[in-house]
Amino acid sequence: MKRAVRWYPLFSVALLLFSCKTQLHHQVDKGQYYPVNASIVADSSIVNYYAPYKAKLEAEMNRVVGYADNHVTRNRNAPESLMGNFFADALLWKGKQLDPAVQASFATKDGIRADFNVGNITVGNIFEVMPFENAVSILTLSGTDMLRLADYMAKAGGQPVGGIQLVIENGQVKEFLLQGKPINPDAQYKLVTYDYLANGGDYVTFFDKPIAREDYTQLLRETLMEYVSAITKQGKHVQAQLDGRVQITK
Repeated sequence: MKRAVRWYPLFSVALLLFSCKTQLHHQVDKGQYYPVNASIVADSSIVNYYAPYKAKLEAEMNRVVGYADNHVTRNRNAPESLMGNFFADALLWKGKQLDPAVQASFATKDGIRADFNVGNITVGNIFEVMPFENAVSILTLSGTDMLRLADYMAKAGGQPVGGIQLVIENGQVKEFLLQGKPINPDAQYKLVTYDYLANGGDYVTFFDKPIAREDYTQLLRETLMEYVSAITKQGKHVQAQLDGRVQITK
């Protein structure tokens, strides 16, 4: 038996929706628009309220933490870049401070958002490089998952890494070394990255079953600032280099 259709409730709902739609359209027609441009006079009471905070923020953002001897650039189309190497080295430096057993670092090209120009490096410059609230994570991975990481990098044409040497040929892994040694699928390795990637961001799937995971409150921004400051305290400048840690032969 077919279920009887009661038309009256349906008609009432349709009429109600039509009425609401008509009423909304009528209100929009009567709307008044206000242009937002330079003709609007600033409210001095509001400006005076936030001005001290603005000045303090600008002073902090303009604070110099280091100096770059060369233009530290990104390049998403190359297997490695100056900024990618700098970023991965800073991450590995902090990872070893947090856990001396850390052997490698891993980031992605898309997570790095700016370059360093030649000259002073300010706090604001570092915010531009890493504008996100990403924090450091240290993972204990199986050798098998490290090999999955290498496959991902081969398909992506390289990613920023530290402590790793990778040779890619025809989109496949030709050679993969960690601290100069081949990966043992049955061994365990410690790698430092950040929570966004550890949670599967940027299509990262090889961190899905870590043997162990330790998340820290240490932000990547703080890591970059501390790394540059440490170089400066040694009387040195940031001198990023391409060193062949990731190569594409064909």
